[in-house]
Amino acid sequence: MTAGAGTRQAMTAQQRRATGIILVAALVAILAIGTALAGGYRVNLTPSEPLGLWRIVPLHRPAAVDDLLFICSPETAAMRAARARGYFRSGSCPGAVAPLIKTVIAVAGQHVEIGVSVSVDGRRVSSSSLALRDGKGRPLAPFPSGIVPPGYVFLHSAFPGSYDSRYFGPVPASGILGLAQEVFTYVP
Repeated sequence: MTAGAGTRQAMTAQQRRATGIILVAALVAILAIGTALAGGYRVNLTPSEPLGLWRIVPLHRPAAVDDLLFICSPETAAMRAARARGYFRSGSCPGAVAPLIKTVIAVAGQHVEIGVSVSVDGRRVSSSSLALRDGKGRPLAPFPSGIVPPGYVFLHSAFPGSYDSRYFGPVPASGILGLAQEVFTYVP
């Protein structure tokens, strides 16, 4: 056996060992992610709420004003258009979008007035100014004012660039996954 042949065999053993370590690490990572998802943990990568790790906490009552929720958006033409514009990330909700993290600002029976900003039952919602264009200069149309219908909630985020009910209107409460609880987050 030549010296070169022994080196090739040693490298092959090292490569096998390295490949085994990488495979085990990948398996551990996949199991950890699967366990986290099954436990209701999600990572928020959008600026609508603080970035980081969140948990979906079961909601055993109807949604109320000021609840911060994880919610799946309905599969409507407006939501498909928003997805095409890149407003929603990929995820596990219908339409292959990620759940939204938004605050409930109105529930069934409340009157939402949309003008330069949003008012609910005559009281202005802070940080609710409307944008006429998105970050890429495309026009945004506000949702018409009206009463939130039974079985729906009106959502909001204080982040100025948030795409929320100001633009897509009330959403079915049936899409609520649970309350959004911060685990480890930060604001850049």
